[in-house]
Amino acid sequence: MLGLSFLIKPVFTANTLMLPPQQQQSSAVAALLGAAGGMAGALSGVAGLKNPSDQWIALLKSRPIADAIVSEFKLREVYESEYQFQARNALAGNTRITSGKDNLITIEVDDEVPERAAKIANRYITQLQEMTKTLGVTEAAQRRLFFERQLLDVKDKLVKAEVALKDSGVGKDVLKINPEAAVGRVAQVQATIAAQEIRLSVMRGTMTESNPEYRSATAELQSLRAQLKALERDNSQEPDGKSNEYISKYREFKYFETLFEIFSRQYEMARADEASNGAVLQVVAIAEIPEYKSKPKRGLLAITAALLTFIVCLLWLMARRALARMAETPEGAQKLAALRASFGLRRATIRA
Repeated sequence: MLGLSFLIKPVFTANTLMLPPQQQQSSAVAALLGAAGGMAGALSGVAGLKNPSDQWIALLKSRPIADAIVSEFKLREVYESEYQFQARNALAGNTRITSGKDNLITIEVDDEVPERAAKIANRYITQLQEMTKTLGVTEAAQRRLFFERQLLDVKDKLVKAEVALKDSGVGKDVLKINPEAAVGRVAQVQATIAAQEIRLSVMRGTMTESNPEYRSATAELQSLRAQLKALERDNSQEPDGKSNEYISKYREFKYFETLFEIFSRQYEMARADEASNGAVLQVVAIAEIPEYKSKPKRGLLAITAALLTFIVCLLWLMARRALARMAETPEGAQKLAALRASFGLRRATIRA
């Protein structure tokens, strides 16, 4: 056994230690995430994990990170794997990601090349940092993702509305009125109503109708709707034909423009919160090139081999002593002779 250990290639272990961000998730933000969509709503349940580090360990063990590392270090050739999943499983077998009671996450990577072991261990953290830029793993990031999606959607509609406005043309009747005064205010109120309805849908998930804040928001929405009706009534006499088409498109343009401004402010606020309370992954100790192999442990193998040899020899001596005692009695000698005869017959059968 000890001799065979010298035929095994030495394995080096590199390890890195990181401190994941400690997040606190409020119920209001959880409701916002539920309105944001499937992925953000799913991630909002992460706060219910028994150990906050479990979320980060799961991300570190995820397929996207493993595939990125396999491709970067060409591990399919290193592990002599025909398929990607085989290399991914081999990497998982050579990697240990654990967390203790202190919530610190330890990443240990085994490899026959010490430099590669250190690079892979450090790459796990950098790859996780890149992933957090696209996933909302903290409440601030989830709010930022929600408003970012809303902002992109409104921006696309705003561009289309602007193009449609330019293509509509301007008639003589339009020149006699001030479109900004006529429909600009209407569009602004419509956009404010849309934003207020989104706010109420978020609050509805965490507040009852008797909540003062919810009642205040509801009253504000009713007031905005009353303003909209009054404005539409004042602007009910609109030009016909091409002028009417222009004003309609202008109103749509102002609506999306105002909505874009509202979501832009919310998006910037979410970005500021993410920058101050975001997913800051703190590296406690980066992985350094291991100076000494971790496997095989020849000293332990030597002790194990010596212990097994001692046990075998002891059993052999005990067996010989038991046979010698058996041969001292007539009955024992007879049984021993029968046993030898049976053993000799079996050997002859095997040779035949």
